[in-house]
Order: sequence, then structure tokens, then C-alpha cells
Amino acid sequence: MNDRHTRRFGLGTATCLVMGNIIGGGIFLLPASVAPFGTVSLVAFGVLTVGAVALALVFGRLAERHPDTGGPYVYAREAFGDFAGFLSAWSYWTMTWVSNAALAVAAVGYVHVLLPGHPSKGTDLAVALIALWLPALANFAGTRYIGLVQTVSTVLKFIPLLFIAVVGLFFFDPHNLGAFHEGSGSAFGGMSAAAAILLYSYVGVESAAMSAGEVRDPERNVGRATVFGTIGSAVVYLLGTVAVFGTVAHDKLVKSQAPFSDAVNAMFGGHWGGTVVALAAVVSIVGALNGWTLMSAQSPYAAAKDGLFPAAFLTKRRGVPTFGVLAAGVLASALTVLNYLTGSGGVFEILVLITTFSATVPYLLAAGAQVYFLLTGRRDKVRPARFARDLTLALTAFGFTFWLVAGAGYAAIYQGVLFLFAGILVYAVMAARRTARQEDDRAAAQLPTPRQPEAVPPPAADDAALPRTT
Repeated sequence: MNDRHTRRFGLGTATCLVMGNIIGGGIFLLPASVAPFGTVSLVAFGVLTVGAVALALVFGRLAERHPDTGGPYVYAREAFGDFAGFLSAWSYWTMTWVSNAALAVAAVGYVHVLLPGHPSKGTDLAVALIALWLPALANFAGTRYIGLVQTVSTVLKFIPLLFIAVVGLFFFDPHNLGAFHEGSGSAFGGMSAAAAILLYSYVGVESAAMSAGEVRDPERNVGRATVFGTIGSAVVYLLGTVAVFGTVAHDKLVKSQAPFSDAVNAMFGGHWGGTVVALAAVVSIVGALNGWTLMSAQSPYAAAKDGLFPAAFLTKRRGVPTFGVLAAGVLASALTVLNYLTGSGGVFEILVLITTFSATVPYLLAAGAQVYFLLTGRRDKVRPARFARDLTLALTAFGFTFWLVAGAGYAAIYQGVLFLFAGILVYAVMAARRTARQEDDRAAAQLPTPRQPEAVPPPAADDAALPRTT
């Protein structure tokens, strides 16, 4: 349905979609999380940024080849067949709605800073559910409002973060830095340990490719939005982490629960930094939920078009797969309710571990698909310089994603593989239904058509002119 609520994303909105999905709530704790490893963690961040940009460039190249909604799913299915495509869609879908629940719960902590007091568990649950369903309502309203919310929220969170990152450099004091490498072991080991925490900072680079069908001129704009969004996020990440490292004393930073708040207080004095950062965090999380809610519907929508997901996911209004949005909202809400009702994070933490592995499956398949396309394409149609460059980028992206898998840890891989294999049952059901439907269609096509009675030809003109005789 095309109406005033449907509008294709331009380059600016697509870039905001990428940045908004990459930068969630985790950035506000990242400096404190990696501080125990020393400043070697900044090196790890730099290495990861190179890998993330390589992956972004690969998604741009793939979007030029297949500018369709579904991104990683489309590439995996085109290269390796239905089963690989299904695994990509299943993993990505799982990752999105479980991550949405995690973001909603994280938002509650920042709301406590803005509205101090002693809220009940029921109040916290209500805040988390509101955080989930407000972005869902924006998605139901259509792509026009998704783009508006995404652009506004990205600007509102990007400006304060960039302000702290840039202004913090003027307050930078080298004495606040800890040792290059903290703890026992080698510096390389410390860098790998820090990287394991930072690895998922760039999840979301595929956002423009996932919504390529809703982007104007996708062959051109998806790649540019992906690279611009990834680089913009990297600037905020790297400069922000450096600014916090240089403004907050290392021994305090290691124990900090709000490193950006401590940085603001160190730069300007007072205790108002926590409120400012908490407000930015809430805006950041709402913007991320707005984008991830759309992502949670795009992958199953693309798979449903090929008969690999239930047909209900094809329901689309105002440019948005509304059933996918509804399904993700219900599942994320159920997980959030379960988290608060059980009183322990046991079930919730297990599913969050699953998402850390699930995010890497579509990336690995997409990078592998690019290698496949390059090696099986007509070499005479590809300039040697571009072929070598694209193959190097694809291999770098594959290596980066493989590192993501290794950094996820044994528990995440174990739980993730179990959940991934559970999807095989869904694939078996959908594949069987599609096969039966195809056989029915073939049988119908082979049925003989009913024989029509032969028409009696009219008499010839010359015969009609002859007189009748008895």
C-alpha cells in the first residue's frame, strides 16, 4: 500500500538507521568495561573498527548485486541455497527480538537515574514494556515515521556523545591513563580479552542492507549509508572512549558504573553529568529499538516470500511488515515479563548469550557469499584491481566475523548452536509444506483439459448457393 505514510529512505535516513542501530545503550558502559585491561583496549577497538568497516563495504557490494529487502538472508540463499538462507533469517530474527528485550531492560536502569526513588518491580516492568511498544507504534505508522524517529533520535544522541568525545580531549590528562597492559599475561592476550567485550559494538552494520527494498536507489545508497554510518559510529566510539580514559582516573574508571557521567563531572564539576548522560542513554536506546524493531520484521518477511517462513510474515502495510513487528514485540515482551517475574536473570541471560552467537551467523554467511560470488563470477567482467580489492575485503570481513564467533565464548556458542539447530524443525515443516504445494501445482498443470465438442462447420458458400433437391 502506497500512501502518505509510506516513504522510501534517502541516504541521510538510511545512514541514521545504521548509526542508530549500532549505537545503543552499551556505549555508556564500554570505557569502564575495558578499563581493567589497560590502554591496550584502545588498540583492540582500532582493530575491530577496521574489521567493521570491511564488513560494511562488503554489505555495500552485496547490495549492489542484490538490492532487495532481507540483506544477509538474500545473499546467503542466492549463494548457498534455501537451507543456508533459512539459517541466516532464523538466526537474525532470533537475535533481534531477544536484543530488543535486553535494550528495554537496560532502559529501565537509566530511567531510575532520571526519576530517582524506589520503584516497584511492576513499575520497572511497565517502563520496559513502554520502551518496547512506543517504537513498535512508530513502525506500525509506516516508514515515514520510522525515518523521522530514527533521524531525530540519532541526532539527539550523537550530539551529546560527540560533544563529550571532542571536548574531553581538551581535558585529557595522560596521568589518568593506566598501564598499557593491566593484569597477568601478554599484551596480546589483554587485547584479545578486551576485544571479546568490544566485539558486538558494531552489530547493526547490515541495517541498510536489511532494508534495501525501502531505500531509494539502493544500488548506490545502501553501500554509502552502511559505510558512513559505521564510520560515524566508530568516531563516537573511539573518541568517546579516549576522552573518558583521559579525564577519569584509571583506578576510579575501573570501578565506575557510569563512566561518561564521571567524565562530564570531571570536566565541568558538579554532579549533573549523570542526568545528562542518562537522558542521552534513554534517547539512544529508544532510537535503537525503533531501528531494531524494523529489522526484526525484515528478515522473516524476505524469507516468507520464498516460503521459508510462515506466510503471515508477508503482511505489509505502509512499507512495513506489520505482522513481523507484532510478533517481535510480543516475543520480546514475553521475555521481558519472564525476566521480571522469575526475579533472576537466569533465563534472560541464557537467551542473551544466544544472541551473541546468533548475530554472527548471518555475517559469516554474507561474507562467504561475497567470496563465492567473486570466485564464480565472470572474471572478464571484473577489473583485476577491483576483483583483488573486493576479495581482500570479503576475506577480511570473514576473518573479522570469525573472530566474533571466537570471542563469544564457549557458553554463547553452545547455547547458540542448540537454538540454531532447533530452527531445523521449523525449516523441515516449511520445506515440506512448500514441496507439497509445488507438487500440487505440477499435478494441476499435467491434468488433461476437458475435451470440447466439435463444432459443425458452416456450409461452404458455393454449396449454400445450390438449390435443394429431394
